[in-house]
Amino acid sequence: PDPGTLASVLTEGVKNTIGDSRVKVTYEPEYVPAVPPAMPDIPPEQLAGMIKATVKVEVLDGNIAYLKIQHIIREEMAQKVGPLLLEYIWDKVLPTSAMILDFRSAVSGELSGIPYIVSYYTDSEPLIHIDSVYDRPSDITTELWSMPTLLGKRYGTSKPLMILTSKNTLGVAEDVAYCLKNLKRATIVGENTAGGTVKIDKIKVGDTDFYVSVPVAKSINPITGKSWEIDGVAPHVEVPAEDALETAVAIIQL
Repeated sequence: PDPGTLASVLTEGVKNTIGDSRVKVTYEPEYVPAVPPAMPDIPPEQLAGMIKATVKVEVLDGNIAYLKIQHIIREEMAQKVGPLLLEYIWDKVLPTSAMILDFRSAVSGELSGIPYIVSYYTDSEPLIHIDSVYDRPSDITTELWSMPTLLGKRYGTSKPLMILTSKNTLGVAEDVAYCLKNLKRATIVGENTAGGTVKIDKIKVGDTDFYVSVPVAKSINPITGKSWEIDGVAPHVEVPAEDALETAVAIIQL
């Protein structure tokens, strides 16, 4: 009689059977599949407004840049609003002597945004193989490489970079953190991340309002030969998420 309870019981059964916490059964009578808005239909100023709502920029004491990112945008969108991004975000943080990326609330993002972000903290040459993503429905593996050219200047490879994580850090943000960690470019401070996936499909069960969420792609890091999925990204310095910023600042000052 209670579809929500049934969905919870089925989810627990699936988790206990296959040991994958990413697979979920939900009951959603009002569910409408999300359709990303067409790029040409949104003026750059409006896109920039959307981005500003998901990014917090600040220069802390000690000339430390602080960037709080909740959603990692795709490369196409970043290119379209590039000049506005440079003005609002990048030009403010470029002269700083260290940077903190706050991914503690980052729960969504686009795959094409991974090389876009990582490249700002690497050299233009040689190009670096950042990640390989296998997509099961298409049976295609896509290699993600650092980008030779970017809008604006790179932050470079010598200034300290800290990434803050929490148990809620999910998906594409986990990938960025894992890439920069294994390139030995960033120090991860905070909690072990959620262990999500780069791509989830929500499949309707027959002619019902039940859905099964299933990971349909896998990220494989070329350095470790492993994935951050399921187990998450382990921090270098493990502290409660609420203490991560203060800890990162202390590490930079040391």
